[in-house]
Amino acid sequence: MAFSPLVQRIADEGAAAWEIHAAAVAAARRGADVCLLSVGDPDLATPRAVTDTAVESLRRGRTHYTDVLGEPELRRAIAAQAADQTGLAIDAANVCVTAGAQNALFTAALLCLQPGDEVLVPDPCYVTYEATIRITGATPVRVSPRADSDFRPDPAALAAAITDKTKAIWLTTPNNPTGVTLTPAELDALADLARRHDLWVIADEVYAALTFTREHHSIAARPDMAARTVTVSSLSKSHAMTGWRVGWLVAPEALVVHAGNLALAMHYGLPGFVQDAAVRAIADAPDIVAENRAIYRARRDLLLDKLSAAPGIRPLCPEAGMFLMADVRATGMRGTDFAWALFREQGVSVLDAGAFGPSAEGYVRLSYTLGETRLAEAARRIAAFCEQRRATSAMRGVHG
Repeated sequence: MAFSPLVQRIADEGAAAWEIHAAAVAAARRGADVCLLSVGDPDLATPRAVTDTAVESLRRGRTHYTDVLGEPELRRAIAAQAADQTGLAIDAANVCVTAGAQNALFTAALLCLQPGDEVLVPDPCYVTYEATIRITGATPVRVSPRADSDFRPDPAALAAAITDKTKAIWLTTPNNPTGVTLTPAELDALADLARRHDLWVIADEVYAALTFTREHHSIAARPDMAARTVTVSSLSKSHAMTGWRVGWLVAPEALVVHAGNLALAMHYGLPGFVQDAAVRAIADAPDIVAENRAIYRARRDLLLDKLSAAPGIRPLCPEAGMFLMADVRATGMRGTDFAWALFREQGVSVLDAGAFGPSAEGYVRLSYTLGETRLAEAARRIAAFCEQRRATSAMRGVHG
């Protein structure tokens, strides 16, 4: 039987990037001693008060259909949080609750793009973006970062990539995989492009609450940008709630109306008990986020410290999030070869960062979602792997 051509749009290199993670998870299930640094799934438990709220809600019978756009209380809570963060006049009519941030991105793509459109995507970017854009018939146009900038976007290169087919800029700040957080000046430059060329901006801000060294700013808050920006976020990373699948988009009211129509044909609303828990999570966000941010910053610093002396690897200091990029080109290995050899020899799984875009070739992405003891062990194994590679290269030089 023949499949739709759609299957070709969603099967790209990004999908293949997860093969090493799948192999590592399978090995761990068999009892192997594996350090999983290949996925951004926090090891932290969802806060007890949030879980208790969901349990109590279940017992009250909150297991029936809910409002397709999201329950009013949750939409109001999201709107109030977004208004506080941006200074914009945002209310529930600007909010659509989705099954995680990925569902929100998918929704935004379907509502803003059409076949023949081009979408500017600063490289590197999260692996699902390619398929999410292509499923609409639009084409992602990857734009390389500034040279020797450790992956900061290049507004001039973005401007040069604009054609009469360009419909949107797909923006991520803070970035996954790099941890780069855009400055007000960088956001101003991108906002200027969007205004001058009448472009949508689809802004993935999932890691906005987990910044360490630079304050997060939303492009929607730049002058005259709210009407052309779809801002996506979730509770997955900030609240250790990846499996709860609570995300949302904040957008012009007219787009939210269309998002509701799409939700009718897609997921038909989130479970009531999950939405009740999400309301509690947002109410408790200041304490929850402050604690989780401190944990991730400590883990980031530990990993940077432990890897700083390892030969052949140069870790980059992320400004936010739960991932660290490391340049492994000095080992003489490609990122994918480094990742698989590290897994097979040391039982540590990392991702080949080249899967996030050509500008990240020769890098790997490490998550710091393990506890500090286990993370230190993973770093020790990575250093040992690099030392062994250096020794092997030296031996070859002697006998070569």
